[in-house]
Amino acid sequence: MSKAIHPSAIIDPSAELAADVEVGPYAVIGAHVSLGAGSLVGAGAQVQGPASIGEENQIYPHACVGFDPQDLKFGGGDTRLEVGDRNRFREFCTIHRGTEKGGGLTSIGDDNLFMAYTHVAHDCHVKSRTVFSNAATLAGHVEVDDDSTIGAFSAVHQFCRVGRHAYIGGYSVITRDALPWVKTVGIKPACYGVNTIGLERKGVDADTIEAVSTAMRLLLRSKLNTSQAIERMQAELGDVDEISYLIEFLQSSERGVITSLPGRKGSRGG
Repeated sequence: MSKAIHPSAIIDPSAELAADVEVGPYAVIGAHVSLGAGSLVGAGAQVQGPASIGEENQIYPHACVGFDPQDLKFGGGDTRLEVGDRNRFREFCTIHRGTEKGGGLTSIGDDNLFMAYTHVAHDCHVKSRTVFSNAATLAGHVEVDDDSTIGAFSAVHQFCRVGRHAYIGGYSVITRDALPWVKTVGIKPACYGVNTIGLERKGVDADTIEAVSTAMRLLLRSKLNTSQAIERMQAELGDVDEISYLIEFLQSSERGVITSLPGRKGSRGG
């Protein structure tokens, strides 16, 4: 046994660990798990499979990664978890595999931070460079795009999407798609404008931020309906990639998009 693997750890013979993977005391790595180079599994953490986990991932003590989905319809079928590189799963974080009827796969990209007590349910797809604050929770079939933040104690309903660079404030309840680039906050969530400071910190240039801000004024604060706002965006801002992404996000929404403003009732569908 490698010196990097504590003698009290339990590792299934079918698990595939890169030579330099570190496994702490009393950790458990189950069948059909692969762990890439430079990864760390902390004391008491558990990783179950089938799961493919890339390089330089850190699974902190008592996190549970790759477990069966919490779905009463799950029949023990061949479902998977796929994780990219350089993710951090902090203490008591839970990540579940997919379901047979939901596509069979939960996927996570690169460079994500899942703080303590966060939960990613079955058949979710989280892209890269996201931050999940403490106890942030995704129900099944949720999609979270690049560079998004899910605030502490917030929940995202099944089949919702969180757009690129979205910021979900703490204690929010997301029951429709959350707009990209926008601060969406509240138990009855509302849009609190473009997350300008967050975009600047991520290196987004001023022209792009201005284009996004213009698009959001058309969508949220004009008297145009969603279709009319999209037409204006295409006419005035159509050569900006971020605006093309926003338009596609609105047009492809199945649950509708959160467009309420603080103090106003209702959301119109995207």
